[in-house]
Amino acid sequence: MNGSASNSSARVGLALSAALVSTLLCTPATAAAGLAAPEADGKGPGMALTTPAHGQRACPVVYFDLGETLVHTADDGSTTYLPGAASYLRTLRERHIKVGLITNVPPSWGATDAERAARLRTEVDATWRGPTAFAWADFGDRIRTPRTEAERKPSPVLWQRALEDSAGCRVVYQAETAQEVSVACSLGFVSYQVGLPRRPAFLPAGLVELLGRRLA
Repeated sequence: MNGSASNSSARVGLALSAALVSTLLCTPATAAAGLAAPEADGKGPGMALTTPAHGQRACPVVYFDLGETLVHTADDGSTTYLPGAASYLRTLRERHIKVGLITNVPPSWGATDAERAARLRTEVDATWRGPTAFAWADFGDRIRTPRTEAERKPSPVLWQRALEDSAGCRVVYQAETAQEVSVACSLGFVSYQVGLPRRPAFLPAGLVELLGRRLA
């Protein structure tokens, strides 16, 4: 592929990615400053992704809700990955994109996030029936859970704590409920509602990478 064709392909990729941003993502007005719509070669409107908002650095962190976003609990109580979730997490891992969970669990499960996360893992693993074990190691210490009933989602507290722990990286949130997507969006997350028809099951990993880059 020659340089001209390569550049053209890159522009098309950016245009498609930005189109996804504008039509599929919840982005607050402040985050929208990170999206620009210049002319592409003078041939009509183009789209490009620019510097992340709020001074966020090029190191995106993708947070998820857990139930009915990554995993499904059947009527018999068994738990499995939702379709595409295991491969999506694997793709993010291969691209060295950090992931985390923001999920409601009983505050009585522990005094710290680590304790409550350990109990969550025990509960999920006890009912797991999928052929592939849940990728707990991918999430590290990025599992945010409520310390009190008042902190349970849709309270903004868990998202705020995730933001504080993000070290200035751009943060993404993916969940199945419009309410959670809206709250996360209002706090500065790039938010994506999963499970909707005629949309990718999850925010494409390539777009997550673009969201974290500083593009001229």
